[in-house]
Amino acid sequence: MVKLLVIIPAYNEEMNIAQVVRSVDETRRILPDTLLDIVVVNDGSADRTLEAAESSGVIVLDLPYNLGIGGAVQTGFRYASEHGYDVAVQIDGDGQHDPEFLPKLIAPILSGTHDVAIGSRFLDSSRAGFQSTFTRRIGIKLFEWINSVIIRQKITDNTSGFRAYNSKTITMLADEYPLDYPEPETVIMLGLRNFRIAEIPVVMKERQGGRSSIGAWVSWFYMVKVLLAIFVNVFKKHR
Repeated sequence: MVKLLVIIPAYNEEMNIAQVVRSVDETRRILPDTLLDIVVVNDGSADRTLEAAESSGVIVLDLPYNLGIGGAVQTGFRYASEHGYDVAVQIDGDGQHDPEFLPKLIAPILSGTHDVAIGSRFLDSSRAGFQSTFTRRIGIKLFEWINSVIIRQKITDNTSGFRAYNSKTITMLADEYPLDYPEPETVIMLGLRNFRIAEIPVVMKERQGGRSSIGAWVSWFYMVKVLLAIFVNVFKKHR
């Protein structure tokens, strides 16, 4: 029996979190021989996210103040590490990620061929789905080029927060996980340490309710900040 933990970081997601939890819970029917647990990490939300998550009957970790996506996800990894889960899956709390793709996402982990699997919205052009905003797509292509140069592997969706990890990766990320906007930086960290990374084609949806905390100007700041963090990781590796 595989122990699987789905980590859902949530900040001001009272409109979405209950439906996201229900959608994940429904995947039990397509995940045989899997013990699936769900943990919502409430990242100091100012709305009723905490109450909505608790009413769903899942594990809720309530952070006393907002740490950002990196701190929230790392809290989930620490919980997964401390409780001996074989696989951890990260799913955003805004409803963009479809849990129906869970079996495909965790397949490379369960087979032992890869340590990490990233759900990419860009691998299957024949299937419609939300491709993100124009500004973010520019950043995604930039990260694709830079990361492919650094880790010698093309990752088409470095900003995707729909990911699966094996126990070795969980242990590392429980201790070391980037803050702020961690997804592209995590790809570099894992690639430079020779973790095996796979991408799986998925279809993503638009945010199902509420508003993203990353606007157009924040997106540009995000790109600059993550690029600096990436080069710091490269410098540390060579040193």
